[in-house]
Amino acid sequence: MSKQSNWAGLAILLSAVSSAALAQDKIKIGVIATLSGPAAVLGQQTRDGFALAVKDLGGKMGGKNVEVIVVDDELKPDAAVTKVKGLLEREKVDFVVGPIFSNILLAIHRPVVDNKTFLISSNAGPSSYAGKGCNPFFYVTSYQNDQVHEILGKVAQDRGYKRVYLLVPNYQAGRDSVAGFKLDYKGDIVEESYMPLGTLDFQPELSKIASLKPDAVFTFMPGGMGVNLVKQYRQAGLADTIPVLSAFTVDESTLPAQQDAAVGMFGGANWAPNLDNPQNRKFVSSYEATYNGVPGTYAMQAYDAALLIDSAVKATNGDLGNKDAVASALKKADFTSLRGSFKFNSNGYPIQDFYLTKVAKRPDGKFQTEIVQKVFENYGDRYAKDCAPGN
Repeated sequence: MSKQSNWAGLAILLSAVSSAALAQDKIKIGVIATLSGPAAVLGQQTRDGFALAVKDLGGKMGGKNVEVIVVDDELKPDAAVTKVKGLLEREKVDFVVGPIFSNILLAIHRPVVDNKTFLISSNAGPSSYAGKGCNPFFYVTSYQNDQVHEILGKVAQDRGYKRVYLLVPNYQAGRDSVAGFKLDYKGDIVEESYMPLGTLDFQPELSKIASLKPDAVFTFMPGGMGVNLVKQYRQAGLADTIPVLSAFTVDESTLPAQQDAAVGMFGGANWAPNLDNPQNRKFVSSYEATYNGVPGTYAMQAYDAALLIDSAVKATNGDLGNKDAVASALKKADFTSLRGSFKFNSNGYPIQDFYLTKVAKRPDGKFQTEIVQKVFENYGDRYAKDCAPGN
């Protein structure tokens, strides 16, 4: 073989080694969110909140470049599994972030964790993985689903509402919401209406509410469902007589469409745009300037998910092959959350504060939720006790 051939072969080898090194110096993150249909506004906030965090980190985590691949789960479990397998097998991502809906999380959880890839849920927090089903490859930057709804149950109890009507979607998160509400509420449930996911016409239920005359309505209707429910509720003349206690029904993802129809309605959340701390003020200002909209919890939790991953990459000096070390770093949650107080419970779900919020119209004409009162402080979910060490 000639010297020229030897040099050519060496050049090819060095090129291959260089390409492999470059690949190892890149953090690949797959973001899976609902980006089509009536619930797309929720996924857009997740996508944008995560992107803003990566931008604020200078496009790097632990000194390594970050590549984010965003896919649309279409709010279809089968489609979500196909998309996430593409992230794992073709893109070989180091982390998967998302999704919005619990039925999608239930579909993608096993493919991701069985692949020994870290799944960071920035919104869905079903009870399924908070207890015996906890997993060292799974972390949640939002809440356990029951908790947000428990806020409203406690408020209803404390305010002396004796009769309440429940209106939720018929899927895992909807059932979790009812369970959460009932934890502290001991009054009379006059009706439980479970609606097909994606319902946009609530006239039959509104007629029932008008007839039963409850002291309050508790509802969980995310995305387009919440937009239509609030508008129809106001049009039916119920908003001035029967208060609405809601979760994910009136928030920054739905308010641009609901506007004045939602003003005065209550919500439960782990955060609000007017939460007064330096990191949150900077985030809200930057988000509004970048995306011309008010951020909601979906954006905040996705932003925190990026900070969480960044903290783990830094703590492990970028050695993501050491899965035990990455898991240990994630559990420590060594970052400054936009919501202030935040740490992980033994099950990978947060311990944090929760608030009653109320919709307000700002002087600039935009709508946002604002904190009325703190309802729970440093609050962990009730399933963590069933999470065995080493799960």
